[in-house]
Amino acid sequence: MPTVTLPTYLRITRTSALFDILVVAPFATPWTFALFYLQLSRLNMWLGGAALPPFAHIHILITCLMGNLVLLWSVRRLLEPSLALGRYDGAGRFLFATWMVWALVQGGLPVVWLFLVAELLWGVAQWWPVAPARAARRSNRPGLKLVRS
Repeated sequence: MPTVTLPTYLRITRTSALFDILVVAPFATPWTFALFYLQLSRLNMWLGGAALPPFAHIHILITCLMGNLVLLWSVRRLLEPSLALGRYDGAGRFLFATWMVWALVQGGLPVVWLFLVAELLWGVAQWWPVAPARAARRSNRPGLKLVRS
């Protein structure tokens, strides 16, 4: 199976974080969520589903808490990407995808497909094999300097 280099993998992790910031930002406050939820409902109807039901205050609270946590997690990956953070994020994406599939099975939510496809694609990208770093070896020259092979 082909691999990616660590620098490429870190770019993938950083790009996925930026994607998450853009997608999740509307979920961060009750005011932005109210505007976004109306658009999600319209999109769901356009895709053949029903209008989304109104949210109670507790639903908005939980949505905004989730949005804030994802934003913080995304900023962390954007500023300091690593193989470990990318792998954790990929695992989280597969968990999110599991619950999205559950929601799709319940019916009436074709808009979830848009989120599900993105989660699966980013999850696969962040679980793609990374080429092992080339080990430093000793040179045969005097001084025994470390060089990259």
